[in-house]
Amino acid sequence: MRNYFTYITTNNYRTTLYIGMTNDIQTRLGQHYFDSQNAKKSFAGKYNCIYLVYYEVFDNPKDAIAREKQLKKWRRDKKNKLISASNPKWETLNYEVF
Repeated sequence: MRNYFTYITTNNYRTTLYIGMTNDIQTRLGQHYFDSQNAKKSFAGKYNCIYLVYYEVFDNPKDAIAREKQLKKWRRDKKNKLISASNPKWETLNYEVF
């Protein structure tokens, strides 16, 4: 059985959010980091959104995609509340997910 993740990353100052979906979150976070240090071609790379601050796990990819689309439509204050509810200090969770 495979896990699918909807996730939110941010930059060092917590001013920019990136919302994505993946089935391999560690690899994806590595790609964001690599792009932030090199080409800066993606949104996450350009704005250095390499710090995982929120994620949800799904069994079904369609559910993860639907949640990603839902979160992307939210206003910033609603996204902030979602993150703060499970991660009040907005700590980096990159090493929490395997």
